[in-house]
Amino acid sequence: MPVAQGCSEEPDPQRWRDALRQLLLKLGEQIDSHRIRAIAIDGTSSTILLCDQHGEAITPALMYNDSRARKQAARIRELAPADSGAHGASSSLAKLMFLLETHPDAAIAHACHQTDWLQAWLSGRYDIADENNCLKLGYDSQQQCWPEWLESCGVAGALLPKVVAPGSVIGKILPERARELGLSEHCLVVSGTTDSIAALIATGANQVGDAVTSLGSTLVLKLISAKPVFSAAHGIYSHKLGEHWLVGGASNSGGAVLRKYFSQQQLDTMTLRLQPEQATGLHYYPLVTAGERFPHSDPDKIPVLEPRPDDDVIFFQAILEGIASIEAEGYAKLQALGASKAKRVYTTGGGSVNQAWRRIRATRLGLPILKPQYSEASIGAALLAKQGWRTRD
Repeated sequence: MPVAQGCSEEPDPQRWRDALRQLLLKLGEQIDSHRIRAIAIDGTSSTILLCDQHGEAITPALMYNDSRARKQAARIRELAPADSGAHGASSSLAKLMFLLETHPDAAIAHACHQTDWLQAWLSGRYDIADENNCLKLGYDSQQQCWPEWLESCGVAGALLPKVVAPGSVIGKILPERARELGLSEHCLVVSGTTDSIAALIATGANQVGDAVTSLGSTLVLKLISAKPVFSAAHGIYSHKLGEHWLVGGASNSGGAVLRKYFSQQQLDTMTLRLQPEQATGLHYYPLVTAGERFPHSDPDKIPVLEPRPDDDVIFFQAILEGIASIEAEGYAKLQALGASKAKRVYTTGGGSVNQAWRRIRATRLGLPILKPQYSEASIGAALLAKQGWRTRD
């Protein structure tokens, strides 16, 4: 449920439970639900809520791109190491601090990300979360612990979950939940991950040097690296992924810029007239509004979309070239700061189907660009569930 950047929309978390219930019941109409051996869930990173000891939400959810917690982010900046993933007003730690301050009398027992809360509804364990979701809550993925400086942020240790690796078995589904949903009581609940990491897992990228670019409304880069890189100044952070690290960042550039100027019909028509081997010579930095996260962390970064040519096809191609240049700069920045060199790039998202854009990107990147067989986050979550089932005790 995407919302505008910096918004203050507060969705009712109960709607997520209702949607999960309907999904599983609908699935039971198509297959024998008792054959489902394990379930894992992916959710939007940094989407967080607070619940009581029974798991009932006692605050609204703050969505992944809600950035109102600027005062809290300033406090984190004073206390957290520069390489912490908790920096920024949209981090789950900043949101947690905001919720604690705005609900001082609530009987809070657990801080839960979207993924945590939904998998807990199945398992009854509201005290467990995966390490990918916890990165922006302040978890130290290198030392594998919650750092002491969190207490200075007013966050009690009792609120923080036990952290496990994605694909870890949490436990069996609650008997009453199994009956309600038509599932086997032996069905396992397995820890999931964020939606973007689940999508990467689905692509099959699994070697150092494998990278995944998501071309959706925004531009997201992820690179499997032998060692982590953290740089708040560049909007770069690293997730633990098995024996390796997933290094990356997200730009505010992307398909949303195209949607601002053109309809899908116009884009489809103009794509046939693109000349990817003939550069426009325009040097755009496409953004919908001011503000950039990666490879420049600059809230005042100004969009550059001028001069605008009379020919809309040239304007369209120049935007594609601008986004491709940001992608190339992003991977170069990751390597310059210590990440492994990208060797091949899988492409996901709506923009991945544009063959002309792919040729533009391949030229700027100087790397092979591959279209994966799968890219849906749900498939990545299913693979984590399968991993949990295979490694169960």
